[in-house]
Amino acid sequence: MVNLFNYIEKESPVHRLSGASKFALLILWMLAAMLSFNTPFLLILSLLSLFFFRLSHIRLGEVRFMLIFTLVFLVMNNLLIYLFSPELGVDIYHSRHLLFTIYGRYTVTQEQLLYHLNVILKYTATIPIVILFVATTHPSEFAASLNRLGLNYRIAYGVALALRYIPGLVSDFQAISLSQQARGIEMSKKESLFKRLKAASNIIIPLILSSFDRIEVISNAMELRGFGKHKKRSWYMSRDLVWEDFAAIALGFILLFYTIFWTVWNGGRYWNPFVA
Repeated sequence: MVNLFNYIEKESPVHRLSGASKFALLILWMLAAMLSFNTPFLLILSLLSLFFFRLSHIRLGEVRFMLIFTLVFLVMNNLLIYLFSPELGVDIYHSRHLLFTIYGRYTVTQEQLLYHLNVILKYTATIPIVILFVATTHPSEFAASLNRLGLNYRIAYGVALALRYIPGLVSDFQAISLSQQARGIEMSKKESLFKRLKAASNIIIPLILSSFDRIEVISNAMELRGFGKHKKRSWYMSRDLVWEDFAAIALGFILLFYTIFWTVWNGGRYWNPFVA
């Protein structure tokens, strides 16, 4: 089964953190990475994110689909940036160090390469942390954590249901696809892309109908149990914050504070090695 937004049960220091602390660290970490174009700082964040990924004991093969999707998006993002703005780095850093010219206005400068490096570092600094949060946080514990942070428990439970539903949706898609192929519908790489897309459309209607059935079953079960009747609810998987959780939250605030401090001190978000 494709591992897409799915909890992976392991025994690791990252798994033992509360969902509330991981969610807070995720938000603070992403803000720090997205607001900054300080290349050395982004490099440190990238190394830290890879260290935490290794600390979680999650193997690359277990999150292969998300990594491939991210890599494709990263390549497309950098390609489109260069196609539409081949000298965006020159405009940002207010200098021009030409390396060579490809054709016409498509030149390669040190400034443009530095900007693309920053974009890559932003991905490597944030994507592993996002994957870690999804893969190491149980949906029920995540819902309890969101409620602990002040979010209404109805909304928190809805988010948890969505995270639970996505892996089931992928599983249903694969099951319907196999059943359609057993009936003689060819969906392999032997067929053209158009025929494969046309064959895939035969999966959509059964998938939608099965999704409606699942939604109805869950809705009826929640209604019969009186979900939403009271203003508060208890949680089976709620965790109390321990010192590791406070350390994780403190790390997030330190990173965000450094980003804001450096931006104010530097007079801008961009680290510019081209200015003496």
